[in-house]
Amino acid sequence: MIGLISATAAGAAARDRLAAAWPDRTRVYGGPVADAVRTAFAECDRIVCFLATGAVVRLVAPLLDDKRTDPGVVCVDEGGRFAVSLVGGHGGGANGLARAVGEVLGAEPVVTTATDAVGLAGLDTLGLPVEGDVAGVSRALLDGVPVALRAEVAWPLPPLRVAREGADAAYAVRVTDRAVEPAGGEVVLRPPSLVVGVGASRGAPVGEVLGLVRDTLREAGLSAASVAELATVDAKAEEPGIVGAAERLGVPLVTYPADALAGVEVPNPSDAPLAAVGTPSVAEAAALVGGGELLVPKRKSAAAPARATCAVVRRPGRGRLAVVGLGPGARDLVTPRARAELRRASVLVGLDQYVDQIRDLLRPGTRVLESGLGAEEERARTAVEQARRGHAVALIGSGDAGVYAMASPALAEASDDIDVVGVPGVTAALAAGAILGAPLGHDHVSISLSDLHTPWEVIERRVRAAAEADLVVTFYNPRSRGRDWQLPKALAILAEHREPSTPVGVVRNASRADESSRLSTLAALDPATVDMMTVVTVGNTATREISGRMVTPRGYRWQEDPATRRSPAPSSRASGSGTFASEQPEETL
Repeated sequence: MIGLISATAAGAAARDRLAAAWPDRTRVYGGPVADAVRTAFAECDRIVCFLATGAVVRLVAPLLDDKRTDPGVVCVDEGGRFAVSLVGGHGGGANGLARAVGEVLGAEPVVTTATDAVGLAGLDTLGLPVEGDVAGVSRALLDGVPVALRAEVAWPLPPLRVAREGADAAYAVRVTDRAVEPAGGEVVLRPPSLVVGVGASRGAPVGEVLGLVRDTLREAGLSAASVAELATVDAKAEEPGIVGAAERLGVPLVTYPADALAGVEVPNPSDAPLAAVGTPSVAEAAALVGGGELLVPKRKSAAAPARATCAVVRRPGRGRLAVVGLGPGARDLVTPRARAELRRASVLVGLDQYVDQIRDLLRPGTRVLESGLGAEEERARTAVEQARRGHAVALIGSGDAGVYAMASPALAEASDDIDVVGVPGVTAALAAGAILGAPLGHDHVSISLSDLHTPWEVIERRVRAAAEADLVVTFYNPRSRGRDWQLPKALAILAEHREPSTPVGVVRNASRADESSRLSTLAALDPATVDMMTVVTVGNTATREISGRMVTPRGYRWQEDPATRRSPAPSSRASGSGTFASEQPEETL
């Protein structure tokens, strides 16, 4: 919960805007400010104070205890110009909160944490339990002092500016699920790599199940902080001892059907669970069902009779591939989600000219693998290969990565051994449409005229179908030096079904500094003025030019009265016409 505190009318107005934007995440505290701060400090995990930073410093100073448990505090000035991360930048989430508040209120986030200031990922912001000399290793990273990465467990991490070679380095980041104490100058990150399978007789007490799990981990030299989940059979989903053990360990309880567990090969099957719940193994099978290395085979609790069993599996870290659309070129059309994925990735794969567009958004230490035009399949294979090695990878493309871009070749290469995330971007068709007016106001289609990957016979058939269906058509890759006849042919096909006066919009380098656009007609457009950086949008039979803008109405009918240019009221299917009116009232155009 985020506590909101203000003292003046101006502060209350900004406070209320934030409360309206986040109704389920915020709580407004009224009354005397000092009392409100004390109450919110005890009840909330983050606080936004619409007060001067000096006043907030004096109010929260007596309340501070431990940066690992104190709430993050953000101050917003009376004018709503700045959102200052004051306390708990990393552990309390104040840095992220300052940025989020800034997006809502239009304020400039002020973050002074050293790692954030230079773009490094904070060791305590990676979402993993962390132990050891965080301050010392962070200083070494900031100062460029050699820091070794000792990854005993492969896990996708953002770039940390560490050396994979360097066992003799004075500082190190160690990634392990083993119960080790950090050495001097070392930070230990604990990935959630362990799955504990558990079985229990009916009525087995929480203490027996929990004690067995903890003893097993300790004797195997494994850290409870790396336990990702407890796993068992569906029949035990509500067994109090198992449910209570998961709650006390602070991990989810995951259950599987008995027939799924029965199909898992285990070293120690038994007739007892087969008779009781329908599978010859519960603990081992539940731990192994998702794959991995069996570290601890089934063992029983020490009680007589034993009423609980457990087994421990280490699941390999899954690499992560984010396929990121960068939009049409303008920096402000790169989405926040795309920016976050770029900063999360330790490996970036992309076309060299696209890499140049966003190089400054990458964290220091990001490994960049770039190549030139025509190497799309090679880039896809490279990105998947890097993800399979356990890295966090971003594969970038222009526009939306799923539209004539990198998503399809990457997914053709990828299998279910990596996690794949798609990050949408603003497509060229949408960017061009916004510049032209509203040409895509009704049904439309995008067609690439490049026959490098698609036979022209197929492209021509699709263009003809779009022409016959009266769809607005956006042509990608319309004309290059080596392909100069496809666009005239496509326009000729459309001209068989549309008037010569049909509006055609031409946009070159949409959203970029040298953007240009113009309206023409199907008869007047000169294909020689078009190149590969251009998007050509051809209207349908209802598309009109209105005040210099290209507009396709939302309904199939178009009111002829030029004084109103208003679509007719919605109606049911037009009798005998085979056309439909819009299902919603039309807006005035």
